[in-house]
Amino acid sequence: MQPVSVITFGEILFRLSPEWANHRAAMYVGGAEANVAAALGTWGDSVAYISKAPDNGLSRQAMAQLEAANIRTDRMLWGGDRIGAYYLSQGADLKNAEVVYDRKYSSFSEIVPGTVDWDALLDGADWFHWSAISPALNANAAEICREVLEAATRKGMTISTDLNYRSKLWQYGKSPRDVMPALAQYCHVIMGNIWAADMMLGVPIHQEAIAGNTKDGYLQAARTSAAAIIAQFPKCDRVAFTFRFSDGPTHNLYYAVYYTQGQLYVSRQYETNDVIDRVGSGDSFMAGLIHANLHGLDPQQTIGYAAASAYTKLFRTGDFNLTPRETITQMM
Repeated sequence: MQPVSVITFGEILFRLSPEWANHRAAMYVGGAEANVAAALGTWGDSVAYISKAPDNGLSRQAMAQLEAANIRTDRMLWGGDRIGAYYLSQGADLKNAEVVYDRKYSSFSEIVPGTVDWDALLDGADWFHWSAISPALNANAAEICREVLEAATRKGMTISTDLNYRSKLWQYGKSPRDVMPALAQYCHVIMGNIWAADMMLGVPIHQEAIAGNTKDGYLQAARTSAAAIIAQFPKCDRVAFTFRFSDGPTHNLYYAVYYTQGQLYVSRQYETNDVIDRVGSGDSFMAGLIHANLHGLDPQQTIGYAAASAYTKLFRTGDFNLTPRETITQMM
């Protein structure tokens, strides 16, 4: 295994977007953490992805898609029977649209605790990224997250997480608040939004601030929630929140904040009525956050790059954001 700057860890998925009228369906390789890796690879960062897939031709074709985005796959786990899938119409929003998951008995979801040498798999890397989707699958997956986070901590890696919430997951008798606070204790960088911080970490929303539905109010609430996260999770010194509002299928209003060392930094605001594909925009933001940290950008540049990264994904079909770094930098 060659050394890399970043390792991302999570379930590889196939996305199927049916077009019933045309009797066809587009198929994409994705999954939140693979999406992060694809953006980083596109921007020239050395990145590896760890998931588990069956050892068959279809999996090898999926690996080829990852490698085409400059993602190293030499740390992949092999075994089990299937790669999970989800069904979502083209251009729809994963959070709000009718998404159908087909993930039970996937290779990743059936990794058994105590069977993987995570220290060896994480060797030669500086940054580890995971998301809240993995512990949402089942109790074993939550335990696997704890194992790999402990290994990353032993190796002195910077650890980041995305508090992405999927309402159709978390079906095994545990709520996010039962699981996520213990896992977030390992993290140096936490990304999400103020609502996810409440739902997953028990960080209450400043309701009075957001009651008026104004940008100033949302920024005040973001500052309050971010400061609370840093107080609650001592290893965390960087928090990022996104704000996304939509009035229709192709409309998006977007801005984001970055809180570090007691200061709140705000991105420019983006708005469009020409959204092509929303899937992966949050992952693009996370990738932008990691990329900016790896390259020593200051906090204002960091939130600027991350927000521009997320915005550019809205105009690309599929789960991966393959927008060149130079295009994102110009947009900043």
